[in-house]
Amino acid sequence: MSQDKQDLRHHSKAFDGVMRAPNRAMLRAVGLTDDDFKKPMIGIASTWSEVTPCNMHINDLALRAKDGAREAGAVPFIFNTITVSDGISMGTNGMKYSLPSRDVIADSIETVVGAENLDAFVAIGGCDKNMPGCMIAIANSEVPALFVYGGTISPGKLDGEDIDLVSVFEGVGKHNNGDISDEQLKRIECNACPGAGSCGGMYTANTMASAIEAMGMSLPYSSSHPAEWPEKKDDCYDAGKAVYTLLEKGIYPKDIMTKEAFENAITVVMALGGSTNAILHLLSIAHAIDVDLTIDDFNIIQAKVPHLADLKPSGKYVMEDLCNVGGVPAVMKLLLEAGYLHGDCLTVTGKTIAENLEDVPYLTEGQKVIMPLDKPKREDGPLIVLKGNLAPEGAVAKVSGVKVTRHTGPARVYDTEAEATEAVMNNEINEGDVLVIRYVGPKGGPGMPEMLSISAILVGKGLGEKVALLTDGRFSGGTHGLVIGHIAPEAQVGGPIALLQEGDVVTIDSSTKEILVDVSDEELANRKEKFVAPPLYKKGVLGKYAHNVTSASKGAVTDYFKREETE
Repeated sequence: MSQDKQDLRHHSKAFDGVMRAPNRAMLRAVGLTDDDFKKPMIGIASTWSEVTPCNMHINDLALRAKDGAREAGAVPFIFNTITVSDGISMGTNGMKYSLPSRDVIADSIETVVGAENLDAFVAIGGCDKNMPGCMIAIANSEVPALFVYGGTISPGKLDGEDIDLVSVFEGVGKHNNGDISDEQLKRIECNACPGAGSCGGMYTANTMASAIEAMGMSLPYSSSHPAEWPEKKDDCYDAGKAVYTLLEKGIYPKDIMTKEAFENAITVVMALGGSTNAILHLLSIAHAIDVDLTIDDFNIIQAKVPHLADLKPSGKYVMEDLCNVGGVPAVMKLLLEAGYLHGDCLTVTGKTIAENLEDVPYLTEGQKVIMPLDKPKREDGPLIVLKGNLAPEGAVAKVSGVKVTRHTGPARVYDTEAEATEAVMNNEINEGDVLVIRYVGPKGGPGMPEMLSISAILVGKGLGEKVALLTDGRFSGGTHGLVIGHIAPEAQVGGPIALLQEGDVVTIDSSTKEILVDVSDEELANRKEKFVAPPLYKKGVLGKYAHNVTSASKGAVTDYFKREETE
């Protein structure tokens, strides 16, 4: 770490002298005074945008973080980065931009922090890719920083029941199946999303927010407080003050984001029944901070951590319900006392996990959101990495709520999501089939789009556990059913999924953690000789992404050369 990054007041030196007069002149234009040049300058990275309810309130949160940093003695600056809405882009070509947006967010925040010589920063995110994007930026910027989650949306209400965005996707399947009317589908649509905040179940946004808090990079309760609760503004004010303390104490992200901290994050994700995307994102964040985390580490933790949370999409409750019974800190306290967490890991409070949790109240007596340790939903974690001749580098399945542990059936192979969706809607996919969507991986998509639309339609048509859905693309955190994603190597680079033919018999076994096709190695080799890769996309941000991104098994990162040079 360079000396100027260790000096709390390096700006007072950086802006001294005649040669720095132009720098000071420009900063005077934005309101700085002589006294301000003696204070550290702290950025507030805001993902505010009107394109999604997940982020439409974050400007107000950024202002509160700015107040906290100023009160602590810093000079704060708000700057913005992009966001895209996964829910709005789902099922369209726009979904190809979702995962690449993670890297755009990370690169843009790092660029501002580096170019403006900011001493520290607070990052505030809402929609799914905001969280890992901000965390990758924190890792690469190498200044004191912490993350604040913009918060979950409150559940929608319809006929006395909680509903959410996933209810709409599944409603499309029910409508296609003739189970609900046009009017009922419209009612679901109009009541699913009542205000600001990220999707309410244990989907990707809430999963990653919980993981980041468990990692020690957010203040306690940051992941739990809903977007429109007054406590969320307090989270941001406190974060502005806390980042100044990190600067004073010389605590950097690398001091907090250790291998043990990532193990804590994975443990909490398993206990809560989080999104499959957590594997992809935690691998990418670990890569950025130079922690040796591999896809195999997830199975090691999965085997020993029970699934405790009865949360959507496979359960009954939403994140607001979890907050009402004690939130993520109460769950972490339960896990810590049972020996599942590393309590000595440092956090952004300047204290350890164990110290943070010491005075945290236990889960509310009689609550039903979190199962007791002796009566878990599953005795092991619900996120499983599968391997076999169809996915030598790995594939990811979420088995929470899925009663089927083994499925064998004929492959029904499609090279686009649109073709597969049309087949499902036309009732061409039958019970027992293995529906395959390929050439939608990180390079092939490009962008590794999510398949929530088609998976939700299958659930809506009553085929959620009767048809297996395989893809080298991803699934939304809202997906549930017999689905396997992240198949690696992907089809675009000639992975075995590219060699599948209609009718090949495929077996998925979650108990043995295998994914196999009943085709000999010799036959696969013969098919591989005839394989010709489609041309990579070559235009704009998707073209840059397609040519640089790694396999999903390595986190789909775009700077893997960084790791290669150190090995």
